[in-house]
Amino acid sequence: MTAQTADLAPLARALISVSDKTGLLDFAKGLAERGVELLSTGGTASMLREAGLKVRDVAEVTGFPEMMDGRVKTLHPKVHGGLLALRDNADHVAAMETHGIEPIDLLVVNLYPFEATVAKGADYDTCIENIDIGGPAMIRAAAKNHAHVAVVVDPEDYAKVLGDMDQHEGRTCPRFRRKLAQRAYARTAAYDAAVSTWLAAAIGDAAPRRRAFAGTLAQTLRYGENPHQSAAFYTDGSTREGVATAAQHQGKSLSYNNINDTDAAFELVAEFDPAEAPACAIIKHANPCGVARGATLLEAYKAAYDCDRTSAFGGIVALNRPLDAATAEEICQIFTEVVIAPGADDAAKAVFAAKKNLRLLTTAGLPDPRSPGLAFRQVAGGFLVQDRDNGVITAADLKVVTRRAPTEAELKDLLFAWKVAKHVKSNAIVYVKAGATVGVGAGQMSRVDSTRIAARKSADMAEALGLAEPTVKGSVVASDAFFPFPDGLLTAAEAGATAVIQPGGSMRDDEVIAAADAAGLAMVFTGQRHFRH
Repeated sequence: MTAQTADLAPLARALISVSDKTGLLDFAKGLAERGVELLSTGGTASMLREAGLKVRDVAEVTGFPEMMDGRVKTLHPKVHGGLLALRDNADHVAAMETHGIEPIDLLVVNLYPFEATVAKGADYDTCIENIDIGGPAMIRAAAKNHAHVAVVVDPEDYAKVLGDMDQHEGRTCPRFRRKLAQRAYARTAAYDAAVSTWLAAAIGDAAPRRRAFAGTLAQTLRYGENPHQSAAFYTDGSTREGVATAAQHQGKSLSYNNINDTDAAFELVAEFDPAEAPACAIIKHANPCGVARGATLLEAYKAAYDCDRTSAFGGIVALNRPLDAATAEEICQIFTEVVIAPGADDAAKAVFAAKKNLRLLTTAGLPDPRSPGLAFRQVAGGFLVQDRDNGVITAADLKVVTRRAPTEAELKDLLFAWKVAKHVKSNAIVYVKAGATVGVGAGQMSRVDSTRIAARKSADMAEALGLAEPTVKGSVVASDAFFPFPDGLLTAAEAGATAVIQPGGSMRDDEVIAAADAAGLAMVFTGQRHFRH
């Protein structure tokens, strides 16, 4: 017998106890047809019997009934001994014989639906009752003993188990069992992460001693930000609408950069209530190059595109209303990587069908910009965790600090500009006129430079459009953080801005306010900043 053959593990007995019964009957029938004895518990056992399969109750094996509302049923030496015993260890084999423990060669368990229960907004006690105890204990035991036991936690592996058995005359190979063990430990780790994260939130602990994050593989990516970087996309089980929940209707698979930019675009356009007006955001390299509202989606797209036509090429388009054919036709006039919207009509889909390289994503709705959540990023030796920036400012939150108050039209544009600035990399400067961005300055080390760049882009675009003067003339301007000196504000005034929105809070606020008054600007403070690094 070769070493490889010796590592093949017989599969004569399986313990099956699952909450998610997807694909279970076919799998259990396949096991039974291959001579595998089935052990099971509760509802799973009843389901298998009703299908005509022969099943032994775990209670019959252990000699103890299920008790305490099912909390105690598999926590028994005859279960864990059957999973943990080393078949090639004489002492283990002797202990099994002495205590009447039968080996369990396959464990099939998926856990109580804790994550789904939390996502539904269940109360505290209901969430607690949906924390699985016996399942994770069995999974960890079987995974530890993968030299002899196969463990399955995902229905998508059912067919693979049967295939491995067929390939090895009813046995399982060591490489496959190791892969199953890794998936099993990852599942229990993700489950514990979900429980601990929920419990931290439930008790109001914003910085628990230990923090865990977990995800489920959604897509293996061709590469990361650059071709020499490997990458993958994982979902976290959140019900928040976005790129992770979207349906892709056409086009090749999304890349790492596509996913990142599409998320940025959709989060930005969601700031604009679709009940008020259609809105469009165009993103390039995670920064907006054009954002606008209009009477129609088509008007909103055209106005967003006219902010920076050069940067819009090869960008991401996000809409706050379902896509229509007229807007789709206009989008197709230039190369666009991805379009994401809360729906699309058949006519719009037909228009895009001719553009095989364009990806169309649709969702069931928009993410709520006010909803809480966590954001994190890795640094050397650890990671930073913070609340998602869900700050929202209304007109009632603004403080007029200059002699001149903004006009009604200026105020409307100021609030628009502030929503956009929240999604621009710092230092962020955003010029807006008539419900559309006309200049965006992003990611500069100096706020003055961002102000100048945004104004220059406006001048370049005006020239390209054949306009008599830069579109920034008569605009308003938003700054994501305070102006530390008057120079940035005066640069915006020289470019043609008439009103300013900024957080305030600088040691030199008085100097900046005085400069604004001298320039005839209206200025409001939000009391809230939006750094985005």
